Amino acid sequence: MTYLTKRLTAYRPFTRYSFSYRAALALLVTLLAISPLSHAFDHSQWDALAKQHVHLSADGFTSEVDYQGFADDRAALKAYLESLSEVSWQEFEQWSKPEQLSFLINAYNSWTVELIVRNWPDIESIRDLGNLLSSPWKKEFIPLLGETRSLDDIEHGLIREDGRFNEPRIHFAVNCASIGCPPLRAEAFVADQLEQQLEQQTRWFLSDRSRNRVSKDGLEVSSIFNWYGNDFERGWAGYQRLEDFFLKYADDLDIPAAQRKALQQEKLDIDYLDYDWKLNVKR
Repeated sequence: MTYLTKRLTAYRPFTRYSFSYRAALALLVTLLAISPLSHAFDHSQWDALAKQHVHLSADGFTSEVDYQGFADDRAALKAYLESLSEVSWQEFEQWSKPEQLSFLINAYNSWTVELIVRNWPDIESIRDLGNLLSSPWKKEFIPLLGETRSLDDIEHGLIREDGRFNEPRIHFAVNCASIGCPPLRAEAFVADQLEQQLEQQTRWFLSDRSRNRVSKDGLEVSSIFNWYGNDFERGWAGYQRLEDFFLKYADDLDIPAAQRKALQQEKLDIDYLDYDWKLNVKR
C-alpha cells in the first residue's frame, strides 16, 4: 500500500452527501493518471545534448554537428541511449501516437550520432561505415523495444510502417548525419510540440535553396522526394500527388504564380539534385 493510500485510508471524514471513500480514491487515481505532469518518456537528456552540440546556421535552414563535443559528452549520450533501451514494446504500445513518434525520431537521431562518435574522428561520411555487402543503415547494433535493430529498422520498419503514423514530414526530422539531410534539430522532439516541430522542419528544409529551388525549367528538389515520393502520394494529410505537397509549401519554395499553375496541371518538370553525403560536421 502506498503512502498516499495509507493516508486516505486513515482519513475518512465523508458525510452522507460526499462521495464514498472508494469513489473518491478512484477519482484521485484517475486525476493523477491524466495529470499534465505525467510524461510517457523523458527526453531531457537528449534535449540538453542537442542544444549544446547542434548549431543552426544564421538563416536557420541548416545545422552543423559538433561530433567532438558529443564525444566529450559520451557518458551523457550513452546514458540517454540506455534509457531508450529500457522501454519495452508493451510500454511503447500504450503511448499516444505523438509520444511514440517523438520517441522513434529521437532514437534514430541519437543512435546515428552514436554511430558517428564510435568512429570519430576518422570519418568523412556515414557511408564510410558500410561496404559493398552492407550499408551502415543495416547494421544491427541498437537495442530498442525488445530487439536489436538497425537504423533502417527504426525508420522503415517502425516510423514508416504502413498505417502506424502516415506522416511524410518525418523525412525532414530524421537525420542521416550528412550535409544533404534536413537539419538535425537542436532540441528533442516532444509529443506536445511535435506538430509545430515537424512543420518547422519542413519549412526550413524547403526554404534551403541549396537543396530545393526553382529553375528556369521547373523545380530542382532534394533526392529525398525521389526516394520517398510514395510517402507524399498516399493521401496522407490530403496529398494525392507530390505536386500537391509542393503546392502546399509553394511560398517556402518561392514558386512564381505561373509555375504554380503549371505544377497544378502536372506540366512543370521536377528534377532531383545530387545528394551530398559529406558529414554534417561543425567546421
